[in-house]
Amino acid sequence: MASTRNTVKRPLSPHLQIYRPQMTSISSILTRITGNALIAGFALSIWWLLAVASGPEYYGFVNRIATSWFGDIVFTLSLVAVWYHFLAGLRHLCFDAGLALDVPTAEFLGWICVIGSLLLTVLTLILI
Repeated sequence: MASTRNTVKRPLSPHLQIYRPQMTSISSILTRITGNALIAGFALSIWWLLAVASGPEYYGFVNRIATSWFGDIVFTLSLVAVWYHFLAGLRHLCFDAGLALDVPTAEFLGWICVIGSLLLTVLTLILI
């Protein structure tokens, strides 16, 4: 038996066309991105350590890459990721304790993670 209701074509699930991005969703996405981005800095560091153990010629090759503009970008972005991931972890500890669950506070803490990670990265680079 066929349905006599009028059907309207709607998306099966809400997407970016329906909802505008919010700081809470952006900070969740950034946490995942920075967690995965840490792998690049970790991999370059491990490659460098293995090169140290492999001998002077191979070490020289890897060290030139690690200290080049490419290595500087990878390590700087990894530093941003470390600070963001650290601050986002503190934010989630607050959430797990039942604190700061209202939308304005959650959005404020998301901005604290973004701005704080950038400021802490600059401070770290100045101190190093």
